[in-house]
Amino acid sequence: MTSRRTLLAAAALLAAKPAFAAFPDRPIRVVVPFAPGGNADVVARLLQPRLQDRLGQPVVVENRAGAGGSLGAQTVARSTPDGYTLLIGSNGPLSVNPVVQARLPYDVARDFAPIGMAMQVPHCLVVQAAAPQRRLAELVAASRARADGLGIGTAGVASATHLSMEAFATASGARLLHVPYRGGGAAVPDFIAGNIPLLFTEFSTALPLHRAGQGRILAIAAATRLSALPEVPTMIEEGVPGFLAASYVGLLAPAGIPAEAMQALSAAMAAIVGEEDFRARMVAMGGEVASATLATPAGFAALIAEDLQRSRAAAEKAGIRPE
Repeated sequence: MTSRRTLLAAAALLAAKPAFAAFPDRPIRVVVPFAPGGNADVVARLLQPRLQDRLGQPVVVENRAGAGGSLGAQTVARSTPDGYTLLIGSNGPLSVNPVVQARLPYDVARDFAPIGMAMQVPHCLVVQAAAPQRRLAELVAASRARADGLGIGTAGVASATHLSMEAFATASGARLLHVPYRGGGAAVPDFIAGNIPLLFTEFSTALPLHRAGQGRILAIAAATRLSALPEVPTMIEEGVPGFLAASYVGLLAPAGIPAEAMQALSAAMAAIVGEEDFRARMVAMGGEVASATLATPAGFAALIAEDLQRSRAAAEKAGIRPE
């Protein structure tokens, strides 16, 4: 018969073993809610091997485009909150769609647990290369001198750059005539052809134009000048106090993720954004790597909430109503 001492020893061993395997113990799926090739997709594919290395499990990137990012976001929001299905989140599904889509199938604050921001790409104002305006105040004055304002292209009605442009017009007093396109890249050919005088777009889209002499970045909606183009001032420097606008990309999980999984994922993100190689890749894209604060769950959550407030204010000012 088994002795009492043996039974007690076996019980102690069982008690010492965790009830569940340590996270992660199987592959992780990262959902990109857009088609391949955009900023969010590029960041996801730069994160993928780095997450694999740090978590010790395969990480699979899956593109689920549709409804401006809402389809992929819904997929993650409704998935099991175990840390094995994650979202590459950005302005569209997190800060813009809640303002412009009347029947959004998720609630950003209720259904997601932010893990950390990876990077952001500031928005900027681009003028024609031959435009006489050299300072932002000159551009604002020129726009106000025209009854219908100056035409300005964005990535589309209710896009992140459209809402940023409306916020800029309100803050600066510029008179601008919105010309929406189907994506930021779609506006570029018309701009190069001289059909529209201005662009309000992501820095990553504008940088090649600036370097090729096909346009000129007048000012950037960032807190400080960017190392990729240090001669170009910020909008704050140019007299628009506190004006910041950017397209951000980060990692989120469904709400209710276990603390152990959140700790492992957030530690991995914080370490990745500190890697010199990762930082160099983000700068080469025309972006800014997340600060140590924004790479945390709390920091990223605060940024999403603030950006959502800005989007609501800009949409209200522009008369954009949910549809």
